[in-house]
Amino acid sequence: MIPRYGTPPRRGTAYRARPGAYALLIRDDRILLTVQETREGEEVQLPGGGIDPGESARPALLREILEETGYSASILRRLTAWREFTWMPDYERHAEKLCHVYLARPGLRLGPARETGHHALWLPVAMARERIAQEGGRRALARWLDRPRQATAPAAFGRS
Repeated sequence: MIPRYGTPPRRGTAYRARPGAYALLIRDDRILLTVQETREGEEVQLPGGGIDPGESARPALLREILEETGYSASILRRLTAWREFTWMPDYERHAEKLCHVYLARPGLRLGPARETGHHALWLPVAMARERIAQEGGRRALARWLDRPRQATAPAAFGRS
């Protein structure tokens, strides 16, 4: 079952499905995030956003990363997902967001963020846990950080 974060759905409210893709962009012990200007002030978020009709998740995520941070990226694998029910003021509608989270490697900085009201922010991974505005994003990062690490010692081969 996909976890739900944020406000529960309101009875009698019509929510339109809005799939999205978001990235944990990890390099060494730092993570690339986006800062978005909102009506309430600045919010630190995972780069990503809505998957447009006719678009698939990976191309949408690469587009969103470039728009919101100015960086290229390579997507490694899907990690998790969460749902949230929200009002989307830019679209003037209620949405049930299905947020897919991917592990990605940041690439080159191609310039400033292309989307108005966004800019890139590099933070130590441990600090980002407290700064990400979305509960689902914080939980996705915490889950990735708390994952079991694979042993680094080489596997033993047959004995003689």
